[in-house]
Amino acid sequence: MMQDIAGAAPAENLVKDTTTQGFMKDVIEESRRQPVLVDFWAEWCGPCKQLTPVLEKAVQAAKGKVKLVKMDIDKHPSIPGQMGIQSIPAVIAFVNGQPADGFLGALPESQVKDFIARITKDKLGGEAQDLVKAAEDALAAGHAEDAAALYSEVLHDDPASVPALAGLARAQVATGALDQAKETLARVPEAKAGDAAVAAARSALEVAEQAKSVGPVGELEQKVAANPLDHQARFDLAVALNAAGKRQEAADHLIEIVKRDRKWADDKARKQLVQFFEAWGPTDEATVDGRRRLSSILFA
Repeated sequence: MMQDIAGAAPAENLVKDTTTQGFMKDVIEESRRQPVLVDFWAEWCGPCKQLTPVLEKAVQAAKGKVKLVKMDIDKHPSIPGQMGIQSIPAVIAFVNGQPADGFLGALPESQVKDFIARITKDKLGGEAQDLVKAAEDALAAGHAEDAAALYSEVLHDDPASVPALAGLARAQVATGALDQAKETLARVPEAKAGDAAVAAARSALEVAEQAKSVGPVGELEQKVAANPLDHQARFDLAVALNAAGKRQEAADHLIEIVKRDRKWADDKARKQLVQFFEAWGPTDEATVDGRRRLSSILFA
C-alpha cells in the first residue's frame, strides 16, 4: 500500500501539450499544486525546437516541483493573444493560478535550471505534497512509523524539505526516538528555524523530554487527590498524562491550576498549556477546547 502512495509520478505526467479548452485545468488549476511552465511555441520556430528539449530535461530533473505545458500558438492562438505573447519561444511560469515570471528566447540549460530553481524555491512538488499529506494523516491516526517512512521518502529527493523534516521529527517523538528527533531538527536550515511546523515539532520534543522527569501517573494522581492545592504535583500529572496521550485530561489539570492561582510559579501552568497547544497543533480538538476554556478564565 505504501508503495502505491509513495511511488514516483510517471515522467510523462510532468510534460504535456495543452489546448485553449484545456488551459484552465492543465495550467491554472494545476499551478495551485506546484509551478507550471507554459512553453509557447510554433512548428516553424527554430529556437523553439532548441529550447523545448532543454526545458523538458530541466523539468524532469526537478522531480515534480514543476510541470511543463506546451502550447502551439498557431493551433491555439487565443490564450497567447490574450497574454500579449508577440515573440517566441516564450516561457511563462504560473504559480497559484497567476503568471509569476517568464523569459523569452532559447536560453542555455544553465539559465533554464536557474529559472526553475528560482520559481520552485522552498516549494513542494505535487507528488511531495501528496506524500506529506499522507504522512500527516498517518501521524494523526496514530501510525507514527508509517508517517516516518513517508516523510523519509520526501527527504530522499529533497533533504532540506522543512515540512518533511518537521513531520519526521514529530513522528520520531511519537515513537519515543527523541535523540533521532533532535538530529532531524538539527538538519533544518537555519533560515527556517522559526517555521511554524518546526516550532511545533520542537515543542513536541521538549514536552516529551519533560515527561521523563516526572513520576508515574498513578503516584501523581494520589498526590493530587491527597492535596488538591499541590500545584507542582498537578503540573507534573498534566505532563505525564500528555505523554500518555491523554491530552484533554492534561489540559484539564493545567487549567485547574490557572483557575486556582493564575500566577503560580511565574505563570508556569499557562505557559505549559500554550506549549502543549503548539505541540498538538492548532486544529487538534484538545487545543481548540483548551484555548476556549483558557480564554474564558483569563478574560473573565
